[in-house]
Amino acid sequence: MTATHEDAETARVLAANQALYDAFNTRDAEAIASLWADGVPVACIHPGWAAVRGREHVLATWNAILANPDQPRIIVGAAEVHVVGDSAWVLCRELVSGSPLAATNLFTRQHDRWRLVHHHSSPVSFLAEDLQ
Repeated sequence: MTATHEDAETARVLAANQALYDAFNTRDAEAIASLWADGVPVACIHPGWAAVRGREHVLATWNAILANPDQPRIIVGAAEVHVVGDSAWVLCRELVSGSPLAATNLFTRQHDRWRLVHHHSSPVSFLAEDLQ
């Protein structure tokens, strides 16, 4: 891959990652569903939840969360992208009601789009910078 192609793919993955948080914050269940891969195994681990496997079950968890009128918005930042062939992952921070979380979003290239195959978000007690 050329540097320009790598930059373009990184930008596309970042856009897909941001689309997840935009859809969440606007409570757009259809948009979230369109971001998840189909025909391949998918999984999700929400903070404090057990692992959920299978597209139908994963989307049901997102729908349940979005149905909660008290669900706070997620502020996302510090996104770091890694692209390897038709796979990519984003490491980022989430801030939910003032509580910091670490998140990993894994993507696969499917139908010429980057689509989620795994989301994992969990609380953190300190930031990585605190270790340096």
